[in-house]
Amino acid sequence: MNFRKRIVCIVGTRPEAIKMAPVILKLQETSWAETIVVATGQHRELLDQSLAVFGIKVHQNLDVMVEGQSLPRLTARLFERLEPCLSELAPDMLLAQGDTTSVMVAAVSCFYQNIPFGHVEAGLRTADIHLPFPEEFNRRVAGLLSTLHFAPTRGAQANLYRAGVQEADVFVTGNTCIDALYWMRERAPPLPFSIKDSSRIALVTAHRRENMGEPMRQMFQSILDLRRHYPDLEFIYPVHPNPSVSHLARDMLSREEGIHMCPPLDYPALVSVLARCTFVLTDSGGLQEEAPAFGKPVLVMRSETERPEAVEMGVARLVGSDRGTIVAEASRLLDDQEAYRSMAKGVSPYGDGRAAERIRDHIEAYLGA
Repeated sequence: MNFRKRIVCIVGTRPEAIKMAPVILKLQETSWAETIVVATGQHRELLDQSLAVFGIKVHQNLDVMVEGQSLPRLTARLFERLEPCLSELAPDMLLAQGDTTSVMVAAVSCFYQNIPFGHVEAGLRTADIHLPFPEEFNRRVAGLLSTLHFAPTRGAQANLYRAGVQEADVFVTGNTCIDALYWMRERAPPLPFSIKDSSRIALVTAHRRENMGEPMRQMFQSILDLRRHYPDLEFIYPVHPNPSVSHLARDMLSREEGIHMCPPLDYPALVSVLARCTFVLTDSGGLQEEAPAFGKPVLVMRSETERPEAVEMGVARLVGSDRGTIVAEASRLLDDQEAYRSMAKGVSPYGDGRAAERIRDHIEAYLGA
C-alpha cells in the first residue's frame, strides 16, 4: 500500500519552473512524497526547456494556451482544465510559485475543492493592485487562500501579517531562485554570444504589460542612446515572444550593431550572461533577485517594485521608463567606478540557497509525513 503524500506542483511560465525546480528536486529526494508536476502550457516550449535542465519531467499538461487569447479567456480555461485534473489526482497538497494567473487559479481551485495550498514566494506586495498587472491581484488572492505561506524575506512576512495571515502559517525560507542560481552556476556553459573581451555588457529584459506602448518605446530609445554614447557597451536582449514587445523591439533595435537580440535564453545561458555582464536593465521580477547574487547592479525600469529589499540594500535602483532617467542612471554606473562598486556588492537579500530544503521540511511537518 502506498502511504506517501501526493503533492502536485503546478507551473505555468519559465520563471515559475526555474523557481519551483529546487522544491521539486528536494521533494523527489524524500521517501514520503509522491511529486506530480502539472504544467498549464502557458509558455510550453520555454517551460519544458527549463524543467529539462533540472532533469524534471511534466506528468500532465493542461494545454490552455490559444493564440490571441485574452486574460479572462485564459483564466476561464485554467479553471475549466484544472478542476477535473485535481479531482482525478486528489492531492494532499498543491504547491504553486509566484504571481501568475496559474497561481491565482490554483489557489481558488484548491479553496473550492478543499485542498491545502502552499504558496512559494508568498507575501510580495506593491501599494497598487494594478501594478504590476495582473500579478499584484493574483498574489493577493493567493495570499488570502493559502494554507502555508513560504515568504522569501522578513519584509514579505510582514506584508502577510498586515494582511491578517496567522503567524503560524507563515515561514521565512529565502527565495528558491537563489537555490536554482547556485545549482546552475556550477553547470553553466560558455557565453552564447561572440563579444569582445574588452566590451562591457548590459543584459536587458523588458516585457511588463504596464510598460507596453510609449514606456517601452522610451526604454528602447534609451538603449540606442547608450549604445551610441558608449561604443564599448554591448547589449544582450532576449526578446519576449509577446508580439507587442517583439515587433517594437525589432523595429527599433534590430539594425543597431552591438545590440544582440535573441529568443529567450535557456536558464544555463542566462546564468552565463549574468556572470559576464556589467549591469542589468530590466522590468523583470526574477532578475532583481538573481543579479545581486552575482554582484551585478540592477536598474529596474519600473516605478515601484514588490522586491524592495534589493533597493533598500543599494544593489538595485528604480529608474522607471523615462528615457532620460535610464540613460543618466546607466551612465553613472559606466562612468563612476565608486558608484558602480557601491551597487556591485555580491550580496543577496534573498537567501542562502537552502530555501527549497526549508519548504520541504515545513510541508513534511504540516502533512505529518
